[in-house]
Amino acid sequence: MSDEKTDARPEDQAGLANKDAQAPDPAGQASAELTALVAENSDMRDRLLRTMADMENLRRRTEREKADTARYAISNFARDVLTVGDNLRRTIEHVPGDAAAQDPALKSFLDGVELTERELLNVLERHGVNRIDPVGQRFDPNCHQAMYEVQNADVPEGTVVDVMQAGYVIGDRCLRPALVAVAKGGAKQTAPSEQPGDGPPKAANDDFPGGGPQGGREPLRGEPARGEPHRGEPHRGGHPRGTHNKH
Repeated sequence: MSDEKTDARPEDQAGLANKDAQAPDPAGQASAELTALVAENSDMRDRLLRTMADMENLRRRTEREKADTARYAISNFARDVLTVGDNLRRTIEHVPGDAAAQDPALKSFLDGVELTERELLNVLERHGVNRIDPVGQRFDPNCHQAMYEVQNADVPEGTVVDVMQAGYVIGDRCLRPALVAVAKGGAKQTAPSEQPGDGPPKAANDDFPGGGPQGGREPLRGEPARGEPHRGEPHRGGHPRGTHNKH
């Protein structure tokens, strides 16, 4: 037999070339996998950071709601108790001073009522409820309710000059607005500069659904709208109720 040297056919050469072209590139495959892993890691890290931020916000909001609940939970109860203090103050103011000085029994009774009032105010203060004394201050519709105006050129216009019923705040919220008389006819007051974070007491959320001391109700006939004083004659016949603070 004679040795015959056979050459590869063109079809075989083309198949080998295609096989070499289809063979995977290890370096390229590794680079693609690395890129996919980096993208997946970045996405998971972003999700983790977002979840941690959401949990931190939830924790802070829960703590704030817990503190608000502990501070303002007694709002409704405290508002009802304020009427007891009002009645004690009316009792004290209706007793003439000379009559108490002449009658030892009446004086002892009056001292007992004053002691009860002081103890009530001390208990309210221990629970964050404080009486406000706005006389001489600028009228603030957030915690004052104007009942009438007084012609007085000696003080700036808009100054509270009399209090018919004491107001109270609980924390930084208005529990009950003070019923006041406002001066008019004096010099115009300039608005005080506001500091960041400062502001008037806010109405408790469960206190005034309408967002203010008078709520969302319509004013009665003869009653001023919220923040609008009566334009009438000043109170006559002595000091109005609720203005003497005897302690």
